Amino acid sequence: MSRDLSLVHEIIGDLFKWPRTEKDWEKYKLTDEQVAFFNENGYLSHIKQLEKWQVDQLNKELEDLLDPDYPGNELFYEYHSNESSDSNAVLFHSLGHWRIKPGFHDILWNPAFLMAASQLLGNKSVRFWHDQLFCKPAHHGGVVAWHQDYSYWTRTVPMQHLTCWVALDNATIENGCVYYIPKSHEWGLLDKPELAGDMEGLMDYLTEEQKKQFNPVPIEMESGYGTFHHPLMVHGSHENKSPRSRRAFVLNVFADGTQSNSDDELLAGVPVIPRKKKMEGQFFPLLLDRDEVIQKP
Repeated sequence: MSRDLSLVHEIIGDLFKWPRTEKDWEKYKLTDEQVAFFNENGYLSHIKQLEKWQVDQLNKELEDLLDPDYPGNELFYEYHSNESSDSNAVLFHSLGHWRIKPGFHDILWNPAFLMAASQLLGNKSVRFWHDQLFCKPAHHGGVVAWHQDYSYWTRTVPMQHLTCWVALDNATIENGCVYYIPKSHEWGLLDKPELAGDMEGLMDYLTEEQKKQFNPVPIEMESGYGTFHHPLMVHGSHENKSPRSRRAFVLNVFADGTQSNSDDELLAGVPVIPRKKKMEGQFFPLLLDRDEVIQKP
């Protein structure tokens, strides 16, 4: 059994330096206008998360993780070399790589991510939910169907979650960048489709009014930049038929105080947290204690 990095709840490598004072955190703060845009539209894009050398280091680690026989892969919660059933539409998708590789472990404690996450959660302390990798190979990369993240997460309550999607390649329309449906976070909770199935499966669950408001916006970003979205934001991404790969990682978090809504296993192999008990412990570390490192406004 490989070393399980979920036992370590602090930075262990050289990718990031932890800010020591409130002033050190200031350079990572979003503007009031950015927070207002997120609250109105349900997303906020083009937020720098990584320098090029950090992206390069993570992509080196990713090469190992894409090998299903790589030592430590038994620590994944989920591992799909192709979540699609179509070999001509490949979508690599996994959860749990923070437990295996030091770089992907330490991105949970990236100050640029945590400051933005705390602000977008209403200036609350940030606790980890789970990570994801989404990789679409060149020429035959598959889709991620239109969906809302929280439709898969109702096993945790209340809904005070946040997603950050970070590009490890330049994300373009041609290679399958993320699309958002602005203001769809106001539609309420919808039924969930098959994630790597029919791109348009969600349309069966929409009202005629919602279909009229269904105006996708592509989020093209350079590698190292991230986009944040609300747990009810409708989003998805089309296939990649370009000659370039489209690799990305996702960090999913919630405000501290979120509880389990199930007596079943929340993630594969993780000890049960009984319903109505606080989400915490080895697999759900507190990433940012707002009271300790940042004075409340």
